[in-house]
Amino acid sequence: MTLQTLLHQAQTLHQAGQLAEAEGLYRRVLAQIPPNFQLQHRLALVQFQQHRHGEALASVTAALAINPKASESLSLKAALLAATGRSDEALALFGRALALNPDLPDALYNRALLLTGMNRPKDALTDFDRLVALAPGQSEAWVNRGVVLQQMGKLAEAVASYDRAIALMPNHMQAWLNRGTALQAQGRFAESLASLDKVLALSPRQAGAWLGRGIALTGLQRFEEALESFGAVLDIVPGEPVATQRRAVLLETMKLLGDIPPGADEQKIWQDRGAFFQITQRFPEALMALDKALALDPVNSAAMVRKGAVLCEARRVAEGMDVYRHHADVTLADKPVGSDDDLAHKQRHDAEQRAWLAERGINDDGFRLEPGARIDGPAVNPANAKEIARRWSETDPPVVVIDNLLTEEALEGLRRFCRGSTMWRRSYKSGYLGAMPETGFACPLLAQIADELRDVFPTVIGEHGLRRTWGFKYDSSLSGIPMHADQAAVNVNFWIAPDDANKDPSSGGLVVWDVKAPMDWDFARYNTDEGAIRAFLKEKGAKPVVVPHRANRAVIFDSDLFHETDKIVFKDGYENRRVNVTMLYGRRAYYGG
Repeated sequence: MTLQTLLHQAQTLHQAGQLAEAEGLYRRVLAQIPPNFQLQHRLALVQFQQHRHGEALASVTAALAINPKASESLSLKAALLAATGRSDEALALFGRALALNPDLPDALYNRALLLTGMNRPKDALTDFDRLVALAPGQSEAWVNRGVVLQQMGKLAEAVASYDRAIALMPNHMQAWLNRGTALQAQGRFAESLASLDKVLALSPRQAGAWLGRGIALTGLQRFEEALESFGAVLDIVPGEPVATQRRAVLLETMKLLGDIPPGADEQKIWQDRGAFFQITQRFPEALMALDKALALDPVNSAAMVRKGAVLCEARRVAEGMDVYRHHADVTLADKPVGSDDDLAHKQRHDAEQRAWLAERGINDDGFRLEPGARIDGPAVNPANAKEIARRWSETDPPVVVIDNLLTEEALEGLRRFCRGSTMWRRSYKSGYLGAMPETGFACPLLAQIADELRDVFPTVIGEHGLRRTWGFKYDSSLSGIPMHADQAAVNVNFWIAPDDANKDPSSGGLVVWDVKAPMDWDFARYNTDEGAIRAFLKEKGAKPVVVPHRANRAVIFDSDLFHETDKIVFKDGYENRRVNVTMLYGRRAYYGG
């Protein structure tokens, strides 16, 4: 048999996946000829595919001794170094390979995987993006690109990447599994469940899918089915820790009272029980459970935030605000207000705020909250009560505008609180900043306003508890909040910036549409899927109610109504920044409440 015939047989066997047989023939040919780069590279490749990394590394090193600038061999050696934990050397070799051949798919793919493992997701995404642009038919690249996006918190983009992989390979189990976890992280439990059920249709003993399914069913409050799914995990992997713990938590939640199982995470059980009692409106029991969690760990951030929320919803708003404020003091005291990595509009705001504070003799760059004290007289103007009650009852759907919502003393106190507190921590790409109760948007004056809104407008707020409140602060001309609906019953939205800050009195406020979010849409869809929302509004022939910005103007409306910030054209300058306060009362009456 000629050497050419042997080589042809070796290549045929290699392509057919008969790796050991192919390796034997490669060695026979190499033994009979002078050192040969191509054969040495193929030998290294077949050894790599058999996971014999040490031998493969020796073989590819021999190939590179013959041709040091062979990009594919450099890439293979880099992959082998990565597989044996020599990440920095591997990264350098991938760089050399791609310098010689920038479009080498294996080098891009394997370097992206390495960068993912090194917790450098932005760099990994750059490689994956280049790879899928060069070879859009590579399903594995789309899957792993989704993994990176998921690590970065870009969940919607991750789902889109998994969808591309599934379009190429409809039964790609890992893509379906990852898609399910990404949807779950967005709170899209019903869609997550559908993806995980697809995994189980392909592989009924996939423990990860059963685990995700149990978590999704818990989110849907289908507790008995969730228990069955966690049980299925434990049938496949006895003692699996996450399923064991979640099953224990779920059993505790379901029976509500009783002993903590030995070995269970007691703190998390009490914390989850508090959340369950809040959902079921059993506030005293919720507070008892959360106090037990905090007794175990007084600085448990999640338990503190939940306790603040329970107290506010239980109509003990002042106490809830105190808890939120304590949480902000504990968790943010040592954290800088901003960093060089912040978005440009946040850096601009923080610089303006520092200058504003310095003018008032305050030069501390750390976390600070203004007192935001209660005022002696009324905070909410009672003169509007009868007229607003009438308009609320006569309007369908209910959208009412109130001018002079707050008394002058309350308005000025709230302005001081919002200007002087360094609580504007959450940055949104479109151009605004958020202050949440847990980061300091909590003070006695806000509690006074929240309680008086219920007292002054009882037919509007009714018996609803305060579910959530926040403040948003805007750049002078960047975009505001996109189209969405909220997870509540009644929205109270009001503005506190001076009238002369707004350069266009016909805009700068809120646009509320006269159509409600569909009852079968989950939170992620009615709150973030702007494309679906606009298509739905067009289909329904929805009409906008445009409410221009005015100082001390409020818009109160049904939380199911879609709404968005109107065009913003404000003057520059710190005191001219548009600031809105939102208070959400009650719970949505259907899914997602």
